[in-house]
Amino acid sequence: MSATTETVRRQASAAGAGRVFAAVLWRDIFVTGRELPAFLAQVILQPFFLLFVFGRVLGDLGYVSGGYANLLLPGVIGLTTVLTALQSTAFPLVIDFSFTKEIEDRLLAPLPTSLVAVEKVVFSMIRALIAAILMFPIGALVLGSVPFRASGLPLLVAALLLGSLVGAAMGLTIGTLVQPARINIVFALVLTPLLFTGCSQYPWPTLDRLPWFQVITLFNPLTYASEAMRAAMVPSVPHIAPWISIVVLVAASAGFLVIGIRGFLRRAID
Repeated sequence: MSATTETVRRQASAAGAGRVFAAVLWRDIFVTGRELPAFLAQVILQPFFLLFVFGRVLGDLGYVSGGYANLLLPGVIGLTTVLTALQSTAFPLVIDFSFTKEIEDRLLAPLPTSLVAVEKVVFSMIRALIAAILMFPIGALVLGSVPFRASGLPLLVAALLLGSLVGAAMGLTIGTLVQPARINIVFALVLTPLLFTGCSQYPWPTLDRLPWFQVITLFNPLTYASEAMRAAMVPSVPHIAPWISIVVLVAASAGFLVIGIRGFLRRAID
């Protein structure tokens, strides 16, 4: 009887934590809805100009081939997914833990501390997925068309989910391990290399003429998000095998999540 009672209590506790988790997540989504114009400007402006300049302007001027736009768009979608999730996690965490102390309200909620960190990750993934989905009509508007295959839809969905997850996990790690006074320096040192070594502007196999740079790009999770997008949308373009991209994204997400949650627990206790 006691074992049954304990099981019921655990189930009730889990259900209560689930309701609190959903309520906190909905609050964050609601706030984003109220700040929708600022959110859209933040996440869309950079990829829009990347597409416009590299895909449209340089194409019209004859500096890139006509097919480059189809090669570029999947990479820009991958870039948007990863960077939006990373920034949506890291910056709010730095602010919450340093200036506003808003994180203390979350920690007082009847929710395990680790789930507070998970909620941050899930919310950032939602923001990243919204930004990535918006890139499809923007790509059609800027470039005139979007390469799409119905058979590639499962891989496309997996790439979007894993790209947003690895970006949010990286943001959780940065947001909990970096001191507030150094966050600007860290982002300058992280985002620029992440942007230009993530194969968002070029397929990874074509770097075989620069083997040293090809090796460097393998250490960037964005590379695998970009390559998975290309495999789903334009499989005729040389790309990393999809299963390799998926495995690396899963492993990177798990590693950054473990490090990030541990860092979050340590900061929360402090």
